[in-house]
Amino acid sequence: MSEKIRVLIVDDEPPARAEVRRLLETLPDVEILGECGSGAQAIAQIREFAPDVVFLDIQMPEVSGFGVLQAIGADAMPLVIFITAYEEHALRAFEAHALDYLLKPYDEERLFAAVERARRQLRAAEPAEDVRLHALEAFLQDARGATYPEVFAIRAGERYQVVRVADIRWIEAEGSYVRLHLAQGDRLMRQSIGDLESTLLDPARFIRIHRSAIVNLSRIAAVEPLSRAEYTVILDDGTEVTCSRGYRNQLREKVFFSG
Repeated sequence: MSEKIRVLIVDDEPPARAEVRRLLETLPDVEILGECGSGAQAIAQIREFAPDVVFLDIQMPEVSGFGVLQAIGADAMPLVIFITAYEEHALRAFEAHALDYLLKPYDEERLFAAVERARRQLRAAEPAEDVRLHALEAFLQDARGATYPEVFAIRAGERYQVVRVADIRWIEAEGSYVRLHLAQGDRLMRQSIGDLESTLLDPARFIRIHRSAIVNLSRIAAVEPLSRAEYTVILDDGTEVTCSRGYRNQLREKVFFSG
């Protein structure tokens, strides 16, 4: 890369572009190549100027931010920092290998952190997938009203696989790991089941029913008595998980038993 980070700003709202420009102009190693008010303009200027980084809005008339990515192609696309007011596009953005995802309104510190991620990746100071993982974690902290993460990024070799928490049917302890059981297959995650339960899973959505098992409440299809103090919890795919004596009361607090 050149000594300066060459940046293109893309947003259909002039005040939004002006705010990004104002903040970037305070950074001595950033050069602003220009601004675009549409996705079509962005495609043309990315091809002409080959910037290092693009600050890219998602929802724009005619050609969206994702349309820009598709037109340029993954191999030719610069680093992308999405800037948007809509958090629901975040998972798709990170799956498309976005460097970061800024929710409007963001503050100076958050934007500067995104630039630092770009700086580190361009200078090969940190593996690209690690940079994106840190960005994903920062987004999860930013997300409005989100106390618990909606996605997990799990290392798989040289990359990270993104798992929607809502897609998890149940979780099984395997030593210092947990196995996430999904409709799409299993994923092994380096995390103790206790830490996962206490810090990462919403107790309104997940319940621990065994020393080595947590289930998604929305996936429970039936409950059958196994003994006087134990139950068999049957999930919507037919999987049977034992609710042990020690977790019986927790199950009865979350599931209403009539009759």
